[in-house]
Amino acid sequence: MQKKVLGRGLSALMPEKPVKPGANVVTVDINKISFSPFQPRQERNPQKAQELMASIKEKGVIQPVVVRPKGDGYELIAGERRMRAAKELGFAQLPVVIRDAEDAEALQLALIENIQREELNPLEEAQAYEQLILKFGFTQEKIAQLVGKNPSSISNTLRLLKLPEEIKLALRKGTISMGHARTILGLKSLPEQDRVFRRTVTQQLSVRELENLVTKKVGGTGHKKQLTRNPHIVALEEELQRTLGTKVKIVAGRKRGKIILEYYSSNDMERLTKLLKRVK
Repeated sequence: MQKKVLGRGLSALMPEKPVKPGANVVTVDINKISFSPFQPRQERNPQKAQELMASIKEKGVIQPVVVRPKGDGYELIAGERRMRAAKELGFAQLPVVIRDAEDAEALQLALIENIQREELNPLEEAQAYEQLILKFGFTQEKIAQLVGKNPSSISNTLRLLKLPEEIKLALRKGTISMGHARTILGLKSLPEQDRVFRRTVTQQLSVRELENLVTKKVGGTGHKKQLTRNPHIVALEEELQRTLGTKVKIVAGRKRGKIILEYYSSNDMERLTKLLKRVK
């Protein structure tokens, strides 16, 4: 996990050190703050929640949460765990930083905070990226710039959404890792994915052991082909990925070939179609 500032970064979102009351921080009624529908984190870690509650009980809420005006009150942008802990402890007020933010920015800031704090599982991260694409028209390139990752990393994370539900549940619970999940995606057949997944869990295979198993099942040539691909073709793929904001694969023959574009929903397909229609 990269530790550099991501996008505008948490330093632009909130103070990184404990703050004293001042012009940028105000105290508001906790009941006037509603939770955000754009919160990317869905899973709760009971142990971490208890540790945070113990800390807040002893020291109070040292770092303010970030909110935006909403109706007669406020909507939370960042600091969901702190707010839930404070509510459970019976706090009547919270220190907040008030930001004017549109829906897209609210999701961006929540996503950045959770990634920097390493609080999202891979599927939550993929679903947050999907929201940015479907709701706000982001490209994968723009998301990559936002969170400080390579476009290929964004593409690989989004591919996790194609997994069968049972495998996604295991990934969400931490039964398998993202490395396991990405390796299983190398198998095109859903029944084969299921069989390999069950064997992985039953035998507690490492990612390397699973990679060896999958390589044998697809003919043992996958890695070799990847290493010997034409560098010019690889460069063209990367350029198209940056332009179109999606995964691109070029299958080149001696005289003819094909370009394969991935899309993740009907809206994403429409976005790509509009881009391609502009090409003259």
